[in-house]
Amino acid sequence: MPNICNFARFRVLPALVAVALPLTACGPIAFEDSSALVIMGDPPPPPKPEPKPEPKPKRVEVRDNKIVINDKIQFDFNKATIREESFDLLKEIADVIKANPHIKKISIEGHTSTEGSDKHNQKLSDKRAASVKKHLVEKEGITDEMLSSKGFGESNPIADESTEEGKEKNRRVEFIITEQDVTKTKVEIDPETGEEKVVETKTN
Repeated sequence: MPNICNFARFRVLPALVAVALPLTACGPIAFEDSSALVIMGDPPPPPKPEPKPEPKPKRVEVRDNKIVINDKIQFDFNKATIREESFDLLKEIADVIKANPHIKKISIEGHTSTEGSDKHNQKLSDKRAASVKKHLVEKEGITDEMLSSKGFGESNPIADESTEEGKEKNRRVEFIITEQDVTKTKVEIDPETGEEKVVETKTN
Protein backbone atom coordinates (compact mmCIF):
# COMPACT_ATOMS: atom_id res chain seq x y z
CA MET A 1 0.00 0.00 0.00
CA PRO A 2 1.54 3.36 -0.96
CA ASN A 3 2.46 5.71 1.84
CA ILE A 4 -0.16 8.39 2.02
CA CYS A 5 2.49 11.04 2.77
CA ASN A 6 4.39 10.18 -0.47
CA PHE A 7 1.13 9.96 -2.35
CA ALA A 8 0.18 13.42 -1.20
CA ARG A 9 3.44 14.88 -2.52
CA PHE A 10 2.80 13.90 -6.14
CA ARG A 11 -0.92 14.39 -6.48
CA VAL A 12 -2.30 17.79 -7.04
CA LEU A 13 -4.98 18.43 -4.47
CA PRO A 14 -6.94 21.49 -3.52
CA ALA A 15 -4.92 23.76 -1.27
CA LEU A 16 -6.95 22.97 1.88
CA VAL A 17 -6.70 19.19 1.49
CA ALA A 18 -2.98 19.38 0.65
CA VAL A 19 -2.34 21.10 3.96
CA ALA A 20 -4.66 18.83 5.97
CA LEU A 21 -3.30 15.48 4.71
CA PRO A 22 0.27 15.82 5.96
CA LEU A 23 -1.00 17.12 9.33
CA THR A 24 -3.41 14.30 9.97
CA ALA A 25 -1.49 11.40 8.48
CA CYS A 26 2.22 12.04 9.02
CA GLY A 27 2.64 12.19 12.81
CA PRO A 28 1.81 14.19 15.96
CA ILE A 29 0.75 17.81 15.74
CA ALA A 30 2.81 20.40 17.63
CA PHE A 31 1.12 23.65 18.65
CA GLU A 32 3.59 26.48 18.74
CA ASP A 33 1.26 29.15 20.11
CA SER A 34 2.30 29.69 23.77
CA SER A 35 -0.24 32.40 24.61
CA ALA A 36 -2.51 31.82 27.64
CA LEU A 37 -6.02 30.52 27.10
CA VAL A 38 -8.54 33.00 28.48
CA ILE A 39 -11.85 31.62 29.81
CA MET A 40 -14.60 34.19 29.95
CA GLY A 41 -17.26 34.33 32.67
CA ASP A 42 -17.41 34.28 36.47
CA PRO A 43 -16.05 31.30 38.42
CA PRO A 44 -18.61 29.20 40.32
CA PRO A 45 -19.21 30.38 43.90
CA PRO A 46 -17.42 28.44 46.65
CA PRO A 47 -19.53 25.80 48.41
CA LYS A 48 -21.44 27.06 51.42
CA PRO A 49 -20.06 25.84 54.76
CA GLU A 50 -22.20 23.23 56.42
CA PRO A 51 -24.18 24.67 59.35
CA LYS A 52 -22.81 23.74 62.74
CA PRO A 53 -25.17 21.52 64.71
CA GLU A 54 -26.71 23.25 67.70
CA PRO A 55 -25.35 21.93 70.98
CA LYS A 56 -27.72 19.65 72.78
CA PRO A 57 -28.94 20.90 76.16
CA LYS A 58 -27.33 19.20 79.09
CA ARG A 59 -29.45 16.59 80.79
CA VAL A 60 -28.24 17.69 84.22
CA GLU A 61 -27.07 21.15 85.30
CA VAL A 62 -26.82 23.30 88.41
CA ARG A 63 -28.97 26.44 88.47
CA ASP A 64 -29.01 28.59 91.58
CA ASN A 65 -30.50 26.40 94.30
CA LYS A 66 -31.52 23.44 92.12
CA ILE A 67 -30.01 20.61 90.14
CA VAL A 68 -32.16 20.78 87.02
CA ILE A 69 -32.84 17.55 85.14
CA ASN A 70 -33.90 17.92 81.50
CA ASP A 71 -35.15 14.37 81.51
CA LYS A 72 -37.15 12.12 83.81
CA ILE A 73 -36.30 9.38 86.25
CA GLN A 74 -38.51 6.48 85.22
CA PHE A 75 -40.17 4.12 87.70
CA ASP A 76 -42.19 0.95 87.29
CA PHE A 77 -45.91 1.72 87.08
CA ASN A 78 -47.34 2.70 90.47
CA LYS A 79 -44.13 1.55 92.21
CA ALA A 80 -40.92 3.04 93.59
CA THR A 81 -38.66 0.70 91.59
CA ILE A 82 -36.31 2.70 89.35
CA ARG A 83 -36.24 1.41 85.79
CA GLU A 84 -32.87 0.40 84.38
CA GLU A 85 -32.96 2.95 81.55
CA SER A 86 -32.69 5.70 84.17
CA PHE A 87 -29.44 4.43 85.67
CA ASP A 88 -27.33 6.50 83.26
CA LEU A 89 -29.29 9.63 84.21
CA LEU A 90 -28.71 8.97 87.91
CA LYS A 91 -24.99 8.54 87.21
CA GLU A 92 -24.96 11.94 85.47
CA ILE A 93 -26.70 13.47 88.49
CA ALA A 94 -24.07 11.97 90.79
CA ASP A 95 -21.25 13.21 88.54
CA VAL A 96 -22.65 16.76 88.64
CA ILE A 97 -22.90 16.62 92.43
CA LYS A 98 -19.28 15.47 92.70
CA ALA A 99 -18.12 18.14 90.23
CA ASN A 100 -19.64 20.92 92.37
CA PRO A 101 -18.07 20.65 95.84
CA HIS A 102 -19.76 23.87 96.94
CA ILE A 103 -23.01 21.88 97.15
CA LYS A 104 -23.28 20.57 100.70
CA LYS A 105 -26.83 19.24 101.11
CA ILE A 106 -29.60 18.24 98.71
CA SER A 107 -33.26 17.48 99.28
CA ILE A 108 -34.65 14.84 96.91
CA GLU A 109 -38.34 15.60 96.49
CA GLY A 110 -40.92 13.31 94.90
CA HIS A 111 -44.14 14.49 93.24
CA THR A 112 -47.12 12.74 91.65
CA SER A 113 -50.14 13.55 89.51
CA THR A 114 -53.66 13.69 90.97
CA GLU A 115 -54.51 10.16 89.86
CA GLY A 116 -55.21 8.01 92.89
CA SER A 117 -55.99 8.99 96.47
CA ASP A 118 -54.10 11.70 98.33
CA LYS A 119 -52.83 9.16 100.84
CA HIS A 120 -51.59 6.77 98.16
CA ASN A 121 -49.85 9.55 96.21
CA GLN A 122 -48.15 10.87 99.32
CA LYS A 123 -46.83 7.42 100.18
CA LEU A 124 -45.73 6.73 96.58
CA SER A 125 -43.84 10.04 96.29
CA ASP A 126 -42.11 9.38 99.62
CA LYS A 127 -40.98 5.94 98.49
CA ARG A 128 -39.77 7.14 95.09
CA ALA A 129 -37.70 9.96 96.59
CA ALA A 130 -36.20 7.51 99.10
CA SER A 131 -35.46 5.04 96.28
CA VAL A 132 -33.51 7.70 94.37
CA LYS A 133 -31.53 8.61 97.48
CA LYS A 134 -30.69 4.95 98.13
CA HIS A 135 -29.47 4.47 94.55
CA LEU A 136 -27.21 7.55 94.68
CA VAL A 137 -25.70 6.44 97.99
CA GLU A 138 -25.28 2.73 97.27
CA LYS A 139 -24.54 2.79 93.51
CA GLU A 140 -22.93 6.19 92.91
CA GLY A 141 -21.02 6.89 96.13
CA ILE A 142 -22.81 10.04 97.31
CA THR A 143 -22.63 10.32 101.10
CA ASP A 144 -25.83 9.60 102.98
CA GLU A 145 -25.40 12.74 105.12
CA MET A 146 -25.50 14.92 102.03
CA LEU A 147 -28.94 13.73 100.91
CA SER A 148 -32.43 13.82 102.37
CA SER A 149 -35.66 12.65 100.76
CA LYS A 150 -39.28 13.67 101.04
CA GLY A 151 -42.52 13.16 99.14
CA PHE A 152 -45.10 15.85 98.42
CA GLY A 153 -47.71 13.74 96.70
CA GLU A 154 -49.90 15.78 94.37
CA SER A 155 -49.66 19.03 96.34
CA ASN A 156 -47.17 20.89 94.09
CA PRO A 157 -48.22 20.51 90.43
CA ILE A 158 -46.26 22.34 87.73
CA ALA A 159 -48.60 21.58 84.81
CA ASP A 160 -52.30 21.36 83.98
CA GLU A 161 -53.76 18.11 85.28
CA SER A 162 -56.53 18.12 82.67
CA THR A 163 -54.20 16.58 80.04
CA GLU A 164 -52.10 13.43 80.03
CA GLU A 165 -49.05 15.52 79.13
CA GLY A 166 -49.61 17.71 82.17
CA LYS A 167 -50.02 14.71 84.45
CA GLU A 168 -46.79 13.23 83.14
CA LYS A 169 -44.91 16.46 83.89
CA ASN A 170 -46.23 16.46 87.43
CA ARG A 171 -44.87 12.97 88.06
CA ARG A 172 -41.29 13.97 88.80
CA VAL A 173 -38.34 13.98 91.16
CA GLU A 174 -36.63 17.28 91.96
CA PHE A 175 -33.24 18.00 93.51
CA ILE A 176 -33.26 21.11 95.71
CA ILE A 177 -29.95 22.41 97.06
CA THR A 178 -30.62 23.24 100.70
CA GLU A 179 -27.05 24.11 101.68
CA GLN A 180 -24.14 25.36 99.59
CA ASP A 181 -21.07 27.53 99.81
CA VAL A 182 -21.60 30.89 98.16
CA THR A 183 -18.36 32.63 97.23
CA LYS A 184 -18.42 36.42 97.11
CA THR A 185 -15.47 38.28 95.65
CA LYS A 186 -14.70 41.95 96.23
CA VAL A 187 -12.60 43.65 93.58
CA GLU A 188 -11.05 47.04 93.07
CA ILE A 189 -10.16 48.67 89.76
CA ASP A 190 -6.68 50.15 89.41
CA PRO A 191 -7.26 53.80 88.30
CA GLU A 192 -4.04 53.80 86.24
CA THR A 193 -4.30 50.49 84.40
CA GLY A 194 -8.03 49.82 84.64
CA GLU A 195 -7.32 46.24 85.72
CA GLU A 196 -9.41 44.49 88.36
CA LYS A 197 -7.73 43.31 91.51
CA VAL A 198 -9.30 40.87 93.97
CA VAL A 199 -9.08 42.34 97.45
CA GLU A 200 -11.39 40.02 99.39
CA THR A 201 -13.01 36.62 98.99
CA LYS A 202 -15.70 35.30 101.31
CA THR A 203 -17.40 31.91 101.33
CA ASN A 204 -20.75 31.76 103.10
